[in-house]
Amino acid sequence: MTTDTRAGIEDLQTKTQMRTGAEKTRVTTNNKKLIALDVDGTLVDHEGRMSEQVREAAQAVVEAGHEVMIATGRSLNATLPVIQKIGMTSGYSVCSNGGVTLRIDMDLPDGYEVLKRVTFDPKRALMALREKLPAAKYALEDNEGNFLSTERFQDASFGIEAKAVDFNTLLDTTAVRVVVFSSETEPDDFSRAIHSAGLDGVTYSVGWTAWLDIAASGVTKASALENLRQDLNIDPSRTVAIGDGRNDVEMLSWAARGIAMGQAPAEVADAASEVTTSVYDDGAAKVLRRLL
Repeated sequence: MTTDTRAGIEDLQTKTQMRTGAEKTRVTTNNKKLIALDVDGTLVDHEGRMSEQVREAAQAVVEAGHEVMIATGRSLNATLPVIQKIGMTSGYSVCSNGGVTLRIDMDLPDGYEVLKRVTFDPKRALMALREKLPAAKYALEDNEGNFLSTERFQDASFGIEAKAVDFNTLLDTTAVRVVVFSSETEPDDFSRAIHSAGLDGVTYSVGWTAWLDIAASGVTKASALENLRQDLNIDPSRTVAIGDGRNDVEMLSWAARGIAMGQAPAEVADAASEVTTSVYDDGAAKVLRRLL
């Protein structure tokens, strides 16, 4: 966590502690919920902006004492600023589509610790994809949180600058997350290429554009959240999740109350129990306020 990020969290923590009990509604053990929040397309729009309404609503459910968890495809360093913005000074978050689980604790030197990284051998998947998408860009998050990429492939979701390597180096690297992007391929053609590659032994989801995320077999946001739910002994009936992407399908099905954003594709909305308004109409804020 950067010095600025940590300082921001500490400042917010101090302000929160100064509020009186009358100003905050606190939950009890009996009504505490586990609230899982996607980031892109849910808490922030597709330009990366979080509205004041969403920020305030998210901070309110955090301050109320619910187990609020960021559950995102973003990697660790791209997730930390969101954790800061919604006022989390303790708790848990899921990054890299379930591949990384964090514990937030301001008493720790960095303000957090990595509880778990789920890794896999990406060689077989990468070789199959390279055959179908030879012109695509490839990036990989390794088991130490570094990013390696071909063609200087960079993306804000990595959270750090990727190191340029040749494709063969990726084949020999243990991975937490693999990303494939093809700016030269239409989304429908990209999806067909992915499905024809026969990606066995991994979990994958196709994004809004010609974008693919790959994780270890069986690893999703839902799998990581379920592990945390069991550890925290929260009843399954008290789980809530909000998301908008295909990588949220398992999470929305897992939650007792799964809410899809208004702009979500049909298959995502079908996995949810309800649909709110779009990210540009502060759909997440409307749901979070009702949880209070």
